[in-house]
Amino acid sequence: MIDRNPEKNFEELWETFRNRYPFFELRNVDWDKQYDTYRPKVTRQTSDDELFDIFCQMLDPLDDGHVELKAKASRHRKKRHFTAEPKPRFRQEFTNREIKQLFKTTEKTLVANGFGRPKETQAWMLHYCRSRAFGYLRILELEDVEKRRLIAALDKIGRDFKDLDGFIIDLRDNPGGEDDIAITIINRFCDRRRVAFRRKTKIGPGEDDFTPMKTWYLEPQGVVQFTGPIVLLTCDSVFSGGEAFALAIKHLPHVTIIGDHTNGIFSYQLEKKLPNGWEYCLSYQKYFSADMVCYEGKGVPVDIELHNKKANIENGIDPLITRALEVLKSKRTRERRMRDD
Repeated sequence: MIDRNPEKNFEELWETFRNRYPFFELRNVDWDKQYDTYRPKVTRQTSDDELFDIFCQMLDPLDDGHVELKAKASRHRKKRHFTAEPKPRFRQEFTNREIKQLFKTTEKTLVANGFGRPKETQAWMLHYCRSRAFGYLRILELEDVEKRRLIAALDKIGRDFKDLDGFIIDLRDNPGGEDDIAITIINRFCDRRRVAFRRKTKIGPGEDDFTPMKTWYLEPQGVVQFTGPIVLLTCDSVFSGGEAFALAIKHLPHVTIIGDHTNGIFSYQLEKKLPNGWEYCLSYQKYFSADMVCYEGKGVPVDIELHNKKANIENGIDPLITRALEVLKSKRTRERRMRDD
């Protein structure tokens, strides 16, 4: 039964965030003050459009891409969508069309350095190629794949591991997905059982109202694992499950992260519906690294900061690939010297 009472809908939205959203302090938002500011603007006569605008104003300071509000179209109003996400630097630099061109530049740079062209594997979101010495894997996202196809793709890639001196994993512009898929992939690059990350879920209004902390683990999987030097490429347009991937793999001793920090929104989205039928989402989980650091609002940091620019497309060279190869070649040289000594 649809209930369009504006006051009732305001109270329910505000209360849900009060009970389930864990990041008011981190995001520098006083939620009680937001109530005092915006509740008086809502009366029984408030229109749908006015109410939607008030919700947007109240939620916008959270600067959280997992905070969304959606109103379907009806006879009385057009479809509306709001997100509290600030536009990432990567998306400010590149349009959707230019992002496709950038990854064509990535491909061109790989080919110029002796790689084949990245090809879709049995798992549609994994694109793989290699040179004589190095592997390259682009992870487009981390969902909508059958487990058996993912395993088959990783098994096939794994057959090259023994021939390779280094590996590039490209996570740039990854919208996220499932933590379990992230861990399944990282397990092929894992040297021993390790903590991947920890997570707890907000369940009440108090600052300590969380579920007990749960821990996820990495464990070597597959016939063989690649535990040589790895470079992970990231940017601030890596979200959610992609960030969980970066959070987990960063603690492997053979990983170097190049690019820009990830976006800083790790949680799954809690999806809810208001009495008036509007849908909304919010972050409700708090992630911690193996060493108990929460990177919410900051993103997983890099070891080497390097940003893609529009000029990379014009120049036909992806500097992150170039730098990744420099790092891998340097590590290969160092390891050979240590073996010779």
